[in-house]
Amino acid sequence: MSKSSNILTLYKGFYMKKFLTTIILSTIFSISASAEISLFNGKNLDGWNFYLDNPSINPNSIFFVKDGTINILGKPFGYMYTTEKYSDFKLTLEWRYPEKPSNSGVFVFVQDQHKLWPNAVECQLCAGKAGDFVLLGGSDLAEFKCQGKRPAFPVVARSANNVEKPIGQWNKYEIICKNGNITVYLNSVLVNKGSKPMFKNGHIALQSEGDLIQFRNIKLQNLK
Repeated sequence: MSKSSNILTLYKGFYMKKFLTTIILSTIFSISASAEISLFNGKNLDGWNFYLDNPSINPNSIFFVKDGTINILGKPFGYMYTTEKYSDFKLTLEWRYPEKPSNSGVFVFVQDQHKLWPNAVECQLCAGKAGDFVLLGGSDLAEFKCQGKRPAFPVVARSANNVEKPIGQWNKYEIICKNGNITVYLNSVLVNKGSKPMFKNGHIALQSEGDLIQFRNIKLQNLK
């Protein structure tokens, strides 16, 4: 074999290895970006912290797992929140009021100054209003247009009604947060969109406010 043939073979081998390495790394990064993780293991509340307006009450008596579902009693007010913070993600979960209509919410971009109404955007779960945005703790969205004095709990109303299922049946929430934009689907129907929040990163929380609510199948997909 000539010297020029050896050089050509080495040249081809080098670029073939480089090409394969690029393909492998791209695949790894793609899998990492799209991998879905479970935020609830169906057994306990590992990975979650708790805030209650009444600190004398044991959170384990308000937030607990039974028959593979998270049960939140609704009193006292408060929330359970992920130990980790998230930015670009798709959150899916199922929820229901097993006994009677009540109130709760899913908070996104929760900031670390934990209090009854933290700085966060609430994706409303109040019966008859699920899909509204409620701006908590001074948070904001471009879609909220304030005329006059800002209310204590500004609302960006949902765009579709009559989407919730009857009491006792499971509803599905899909909350997509990408570059700060928040898109919400309720039972596969687009119900709200928000943009330009104060923060694009934070904890995710499930609220105690009213009466018993249950959650299951809480999964998060990284969209970075």
